[in-house]
Amino acid sequence: MASPAPVRGRPISTAEGFLCGGLAACIAVTISNPAEVAKTRLQLQGELAKTGTAKVYANAFDAMGKTYKNEGIRGMQRGLGPAARRLCLPNTFERVATGAGFYEPFRRNINKLVGRRPEEQIGATAIIAGASSGAVGASLGNPLFLIKARMQAYSPALPVGAQHYYKNSFHALSTIFRAEGLRGLVRGIDAAILRTSMGSSVQLPSYNLTKNFLVSRDILPANSTWTFLASSAVSGVCVCIVMQPADTALTRMYNQPTVPGPNGKMVGTLYKNPIDCLWKTAKAEGVRGWYKGKRIQLLLIEVSQQHRIDGALFTNRTTYVCQHLRPSPSLTFCSIITLTANDLIINLYKKIRDNDN
Repeated sequence: MASPAPVRGRPISTAEGFLCGGLAACIAVTISNPAEVAKTRLQLQGELAKTGTAKVYANAFDAMGKTYKNEGIRGMQRGLGPAARRLCLPNTFERVATGAGFYEPFRRNINKLVGRRPEEQIGATAIIAGASSGAVGASLGNPLFLIKARMQAYSPALPVGAQHYYKNSFHALSTIFRAEGLRGLVRGIDAAILRTSMGSSVQLPSYNLTKNFLVSRDILPANSTWTFLASSAVSGVCVCIVMQPADTALTRMYNQPTVPGPNGKMVGTLYKNPIDCLWKTAKAEGVRGWYKGKRIQLLLIEVSQQHRIDGALFTNRTTYVCQHLRPSPSLTFCSIITLTANDLIINLYKKIRDNDN
């Protein structure tokens, strides 16, 4: 007995969804990576140098232009390997590594501890849950973030900051592990926790407060796209102001050279911890040094905020992209491109598949 013919227009299977989602994620990270390279190099430019030092890059666009001119496409896509692996992981680990999978359980349990209903939205518990989930996510994703930052900073033509040359992600991980052991792979984890906790702690509360303000005063309706966009824009500015100093400290902590300490363990030559980094940066470069690369960072955050903090603007149709709070703006920016590309790829795939049937 012949098997029934496939039904035209049937939903895609899980396997098909994984393939389409993986392709979409690869496209997204390839598009957004040059901006990340520029941001990383701007944050390292003039490290601990007094104001007035000659700049290699004038701004983000100049950084991308000079990188392309001197290093070609390969230079603009440095760190693409770990960035792609970071984004294209299966949904379960992706949610864990970004802290998204922990946010709701943390928030609900904290609500219970203070005697409130689990489903109730409370600003204080949202901040604590966001910071806690972000810290967990930052800890788990640290090795890939570490090698990504170092690979993006490397430039044979216009170097800024310490230079670490790695052939690929596996070479980077193995080189660091051989030289420093597991301690090397968690280098900068305190800065990662600080950065992610600060960003996560203000993202959702600032979004909700802005949205409630607009709705309660009848400025915009509750379910309007403009309400979501306005709330996300305000939240993005808040995240950038609060998180950017820690983001700069993170990049510098990751990239600083290391030497053997008195106890034989490898230690950073410039900074002891993220607070020490922020203090030395402010002392040498002023507070403005904390906000190097702020324009490209704000762009990444603002675009990523439009992804929606509670799913109102975009529907996630791939298991590769987190639907909730994302502490990393570049990854969320990737998720927007991923969602768009995913829909286009799925529609094209369905069309080809159904025509073949």
